[in-house]
Amino acid sequence: MVHARSDFPDFGLTESERREAVLGHYYEYPGMDGDRGEIWCYTDAWSYEPGARVTLFVSSTAPTFAIEIFRDGASVEVVFEAENISAYWQETPDQCSVEGCGWEAAFDFNIGAEWPSGAYRVRLTAEGRKGAPIACDHLFIVQPAPGRKAGRILQVAASGTWAAYNSWGGSNHYQGITGPERNQFAPIVSMERPFGRGFVRLPATAPRVPLEITLPPATVPRYPHMEWAYANGYSKKYASAGWASYDSHFFRWAESAGYGIDLVTQHELHFSPDLIGFYDCVVFVGHDEYWTWEMRDAVDDYVDRGGRVARFAGNFMWQTRLENAGKRQVCYKYRARAEDPFYHAGDIRRVTNSWEAKEIGRPGAETFGLNATYGLYAGWGGCAPRGARGFPIYRPEHWAFAGTGIYYGDVLGADSHIFGYEVDGLDYVIRHGLPEPTGEGNPPEGLQILGLGLSSLKEESTDIPADTQFLGDEDALFVADVLAGNHGETAVERYKRGAGMIVNFPRGKGEVFHAGTCEWVSGLLRRDPMVERVTANVLDRYLQR
Repeated sequence: MVHARSDFPDFGLTESERREAVLGHYYEYPGMDGDRGEIWCYTDAWSYEPGARVTLFVSSTAPTFAIEIFRDGASVEVVFEAENISAYWQETPDQCSVEGCGWEAAFDFNIGAEWPSGAYRVRLTAEGRKGAPIACDHLFIVQPAPGRKAGRILQVAASGTWAAYNSWGGSNHYQGITGPERNQFAPIVSMERPFGRGFVRLPATAPRVPLEITLPPATVPRYPHMEWAYANGYSKKYASAGWASYDSHFFRWAESAGYGIDLVTQHELHFSPDLIGFYDCVVFVGHDEYWTWEMRDAVDDYVDRGGRVARFAGNFMWQTRLENAGKRQVCYKYRARAEDPFYHAGDIRRVTNSWEAKEIGRPGAETFGLNATYGLYAGWGGCAPRGARGFPIYRPEHWAFAGTGIYYGDVLGADSHIFGYEVDGLDYVIRHGLPEPTGEGNPPEGLQILGLGLSSLKEESTDIPADTQFLGDEDALFVADVLAGNHGETAVERYKRGAGMIVNFPRGKGEVFHAGTCEWVSGLLRRDPMVERVTANVLDRYLQR
């Protein structure tokens, strides 16, 4: 559980360094460790079929390295080891974030036929230039073998979001070294590069995004996770995406709770959509923001045929496209209407804008009941920093809450802080003390709002000087433009307020349960008994246990 404190943690930064930690652009790149030396690696894919051959690409200042591979589940098990593997320093293109690193292969190995589906951490170690050890971490996923999987869960890792936030080499879908002034985010990012530090492995003390302090009156909110990252040499985006911060916590919890669970990436949804049909229950968790049209097709078809989806995730926001057999991800985001070539030539429905953009014609709620543009930020910076840390519950009689002892008006997951940092919602009204969707955003028929907390699209605070705000009003302006066709003051005033929700609805022959928050996994990580019980209720119902 979270034990709230009333002062911000001190990571040894000066005031100017704290400002740089939040507003600066720092990232991992070859040569950054200087005389100490360094080692980096990536694999030729992010997921593999059982028995496949894996190619490892390595750039190292040391002439040899050792490798250990761990299956990262309820227990951590070493499945492969080797030493004295030759390596050398490889030149890396300036725009490797977009083009890929293009390194030569350093090592190959076969996935063991007995390796179960799951996430496998690759740990490389070597001797640095001054004798101190150097190391790096990577990750790949072993897919399940084809065939019916009665009674097992399929977890789909949020690999589109991993790609979007990984800034190794300088650029991602948020900041970058692209464009004529080398200061633009990259609308195209490559998977052929290492992960940023913290995406694969983290110390338990690494802060999560939502504020874990009780903010005193008239206190300027801060961003401890970014301060920690800057002070400790981790990716600025470590807490926004990746196996270590999100997907791993559900997978480990499910295995330790006795569930059979397999793992794939979103690429399998895109390229092998029939795979999910082998399962009674498919799960999405954590920060799950970026999807292709084909991925949505796979989920919609699965549910229509009788499948059951449990989404314990937040921020369903952007359409992407995949290129080069899935090696590159495209998302023009805020610049889509001006720069995405599909906006002017091609299928305009595939423009890489928010799903709520009218030209796409496929609101996010049609798949998951909720969307990000009616939700967004909670417990982050100046966005509801003292708000509900869990979900206020409106329909405690719902089957999902059986055995929790929860009452109307109680807050689910407040102690473990499951609400934030980005949440999904709908436009709603309160009638007779119960929230109902208005129909705006095209939510499915029969959708019930079970829990609802407040969020914000705009960092409104009289305490934070505008030039030190990380979030500001950029998203409120964008959402107003997408939903209302303009970003004037009246439109922003209408759309700047959001909500995060828990919803449940039938679709076709199937059913969807959606707890629209990135931080649901913190309730499992912190062993919150109510959150664990709700999670088990959903899984047991969908697995027909």
